[in-house]
Amino acid sequence: MAGTEHLPASGLHLEIDLASGVPPYEQIRSQVVAHVAAERLVVGDRLPTIRALAADLGLAAGTVARAYRELESAGITTTHRRAGTVVADGVAPTDVVARQAARTFVAAVREAGLDDDAIVDLVRGELLRRHSD
Repeated sequence: MAGTEHLPASGLHLEIDLASGVPPYEQIRSQVVAHVAAERLVVGDRLPTIRALAADLGLAAGTVARAYRELESAGITTTHRRAGTVVADGVAPTDVVARQAARTFVAAVREAGLDDDAIVDLVRGELLRRHSD
């Protein structure tokens, strides 16, 4: 393990396994998502600064910045100059779980060779099938 960072609001921690095939930025992103989904991080909880987390985990600041960008683009966090990066208002744990499931699904079917139109058709077909059951 490269290190552990304790999140100040709740005593949670992040751990990075450099031997894992999962990139460190993705490990950070997925662990924060999991903490939000488990309600260990709630709206307004502040994440460590990019520099502090990078130093504590022994990672480049760019790696942590990428994880934070991914979290913000997914609507999980928001960043304000004075407040730093915090869990976004309006993020429900079920939303986080659904977003993670959608991300995993899309990645898997894209890897299988489906394009975006085929993915949407697949989901619509499944919704229609489930609706008629």
